[in-house]
Amino acid sequence: MNLDIATKDDLRELKEEILEGLKQIKEAGVNRSKKYLRSSEMREMFNISAGTLQNMRINGTLPYSKVGTTILYDLDEVVGVFNENKVN
Repeated sequence: MNLDIATKDDLRELKEEILEGLKQIKEAGVNRSKKYLRSSEMREMFNISAGTLQNMRINGTLPYSKVGTTILYDLDEVVGVFNENKVN
């Protein structure tokens, strides 16, 4: 089993990608009536891999809910986490 270790630069790059995704959402005026997102929607919206999303769940970075085998993310909570961790 290969173990990938994220460096500070990797995390900075990820943060920038996430912030850019949030900016695009805000600028596009995305309809936020959809409160919960599936993993595939999260990966597409924030341009992250399945492994990155899983790591963010495992290390407690992102809050999520699990209904049966489906993992759901509350969009408002996710945006809140990103805003709380924003570095100027």
